[in-house]
Amino acid sequence: MTVTYSSKVANATFFGFHRLLLRWRGSIYKLLYREFLVFALLYTILSFIYRWALTDPQKRSFEKLSIYCDRYAEQIPVTFVLGFYVTLVVNRWWNQFQNLPWPDKLMLLISSCVQGQDEQGRLLRRTLMRYVNLTSLLIFRSVSTAVYKRFPTIDHVVDGGFMTIEERKIFESLNSPHLKYWIPAVWFTNLASKARKEGRIQDSVDLQTILTEMNKFRTWCSTLFGYDWVGIPLVYTQVVTLAVYTFFSACIIGRQFLDPAQGYQGHDLDFYVPIFTLLQFFFYSGWLKVAEQLINPFGEDDDDFEANWCIDRSLQVSLMAVDEMHMNIPHMTKDIYWNERDIRPPYNRASADHSIPSFLGSTTDMGLSEIYQREVINANNPRMQATVLGRMRRLLSVQEPTDLHMRPSFKRHSSDISSFHLHPRAEESLQSHSKINFNTQFYPLFTVNEVNSTVPSPVGSLHRPFSKNLPSVVVNEPLGDLSVTGSVVQEHIGRAQSDSSLESAQVQEHYEKHRREGSVPYTESRRSKRSSPAIKKKKSLSFLLPRQSSKTSTKNFTSPQEMLRRNERFAKQQQETLQSDSAHQQETSQTVDLSKLEKERKF
Repeated sequence: MTVTYSSKVANATFFGFHRLLLRWRGSIYKLLYREFLVFALLYTILSFIYRWALTDPQKRSFEKLSIYCDRYAEQIPVTFVLGFYVTLVVNRWWNQFQNLPWPDKLMLLISSCVQGQDEQGRLLRRTLMRYVNLTSLLIFRSVSTAVYKRFPTIDHVVDGGFMTIEERKIFESLNSPHLKYWIPAVWFTNLASKARKEGRIQDSVDLQTILTEMNKFRTWCSTLFGYDWVGIPLVYTQVVTLAVYTFFSACIIGRQFLDPAQGYQGHDLDFYVPIFTLLQFFFYSGWLKVAEQLINPFGEDDDDFEANWCIDRSLQVSLMAVDEMHMNIPHMTKDIYWNERDIRPPYNRASADHSIPSFLGSTTDMGLSEIYQREVINANNPRMQATVLGRMRRLLSVQEPTDLHMRPSFKRHSSDISSFHLHPRAEESLQSHSKINFNTQFYPLFTVNEVNSTVPSPVGSLHRPFSKNLPSVVVNEPLGDLSVTGSVVQEHIGRAQSDSSLESAQVQEHYEKHRREGSVPYTESRRSKRSSPAIKKKKSLSFLLPRQSSKTSTKNFTSPQEMLRRNERFAKQQQETLQSDSAHQQETSQTVDLSKLEKERKF
């Protein structure tokens, strides 16, 4: 019988568990008092012999034996062995409880899916549930001693109402060397299929659901049978038992109080009652008794499973559900909260303190002002922007402050091309590429990608071409319809050639203005002519643009030089196309004229 004390420990009170120590049924005292009395009696007898029956030479020999046993008894790993063993037993015990066969799901399915309120429908539902309970009874008879004592033979099963006489004849006529607990499950499946053919079960999905649940029920029964068949290895149980009893056999000799006059270490006092040795025996032996009681929970101990109660409860509840309660539905009425939106069930005075507001998350009480202020402080810190984390934030398009103070050692590029600074080395590039016209209406640009943001130093410039150190502005290819008419292309080329001189003057004026303001980080004139490397200077155009918001996604596009070359090639192709078209038109007109002349000659 299971000992239940959940209500006694529902609340944590002062000395709450101490009240459980006074219980006798299911307690450790009831399990251990016999072994405890035997151990105390043996210890007392040996102590009496040492003190009163032995001579002095014999006492000296016994004292050496006692010290030896006390020293080497601690080498037995009692705690280690018991810990693993009891953990294994408790897990096995709980798994068996989780696999107890309960027919509740099946009785709900049968009550709702097997139709018919006539005598045949009632008989069908009750028979199905009787087969289910018969299956669990047969498996309990094979694993539980308490159930087997109640139903020792099949005649007792028939007398209990779980099986009819005709079913008993069929059951006994089936010759099988194995346990025949699965036979009622087969009867159940056959009867359910017959009910489907007769229309008692109206849908095949309902039949499949019932059979699936019956398979789960049979799995629970087979799991209990497997636990009863394959237990914890006997060698493990023997090792644990021998370790515990050997340890305390050595303690009977080794924990004796020796003569203090001999001066043995640790034997300064002479007590007659070994209190801590008795406590150690109580705890270790009690630990072993826990494993002995839980290793097979289908016995007759105080904490074993109530298998007989499970059988009675399952039969009573299942038959009531499929018979008396079948289609017995209460009359539907409006609930008391029918016209209320704010539904609040009442509390009485005893439970008023348990009415609490809904939990909305642990971050509900956090203030947004503190979070925003901390974020602004971190964002406005220039050092935070110059760190690796700050650069990664900008690279990943994390929100940044609008007012960003840049370090003087470098500048950033942006897609804002409205205001820009020309590098001094761009003069040669502008002179060589005189066709660039900033007033020309180019196609819309997408995004400018920053390739290099570090200002070159004079030392580093001596060893590599100067153009590689410049920040480069990479622009997207022009979009739009490339099938431009020849007149537009000719107008574009003419405008570029006519405005080349005006463009050079504007660029030179713009460059001198920003050079006086100090916005040019490094110029060619600051370098010594002697230190100039004899490397062919690569012509390049560089824009130093102010840093903008990093939310705009960056992409890698072609450079302005490449774009200029593409525009030139495009203009040439358009010009060649126009020339070829005009030549083709002339040839066509000449051909038409010749054909007309030939026709006139014929006439």
